[in-house]
Amino acid sequence: MSNRAQELEKGRERKSTRAKEKKQRRLEERAAMDAVFAKVEAANKLEDPLAAFPVFKKYDRNGLNLHIECKRVSSLASSTVEWAFELTRANMQNLYEQSEWGWKEREKKEEMKDERAWYLLASDADSVPIAFSHFRFDVDYDVQLESRVRRKGLGKFLIQILQLIANSTQMRKVMLTVFKHNHGAYQFFREALQFEIDDTSPSMSGCCGDDCTYEILNRRTKFGEAAGHGHSGGHCGGCCH
Repeated sequence: MSNRAQELEKGRERKSTRAKEKKQRRLEERAAMDAVFAKVEAANKLEDPLAAFPVFKKYDRNGLNLHIECKRVSSLASSTVEWAFELTRANMQNLYEQSEWGWKEREKKEEMKDERAWYLLASDADSVPIAFSHFRFDVDYDVQLESRVRRKGLGKFLIQILQLIANSTQMRKVMLTVFKHNHGAYQFFREALQFEIDDTSPSMSGCCGDDCTYEILNRRTKFGEAAGHGHSGGHCGGCCH
């Protein structure tokens, strides 16, 4: 075989090898995504994500005696969902209006009533809800408290429950979006709860830099820590704070 023929043969072999490697990578990526979707689907089939953590179904400290429960939005009374929306509007509308997003009431209602939504509810002895976390097993989460129960450790307690649920359902991280001008919330998540800025946040991705009024934060579960800092993997998470 001539040198020219040998070179052509080696070129075909290299091309064939690259094609096989590319196909193998696609198969591995597809298998990884299928595994993620399976975990999210399994998490959404749970009857009660808090069933494995009965000690977290009560919050009895700092003058509060509350019952905690976790329910799908479809299991909630319409009045409870409406209360959650009104509390979100009271707490967040002004902050949204200071951002590039603005306050979009119809979209916010649709988000909170989405069939994939779960609610972690804290209620008093009269079964009156006073705080909630709205989350899904594939996106960010939201935590809102009535003003009379703030600064009593309840918000941190609800987030600890979300972290437990994320670990028990093999999600890789808990994610949220926080407005930079909501200084108290930003400091709370970054310093008190040690959330990190996510790779998808504008300040990290460079899509709009300092002009963006929000950051995307995350806190990894044990599964996320084991997997490293890749972008793939399910997460438990809500909207802006």
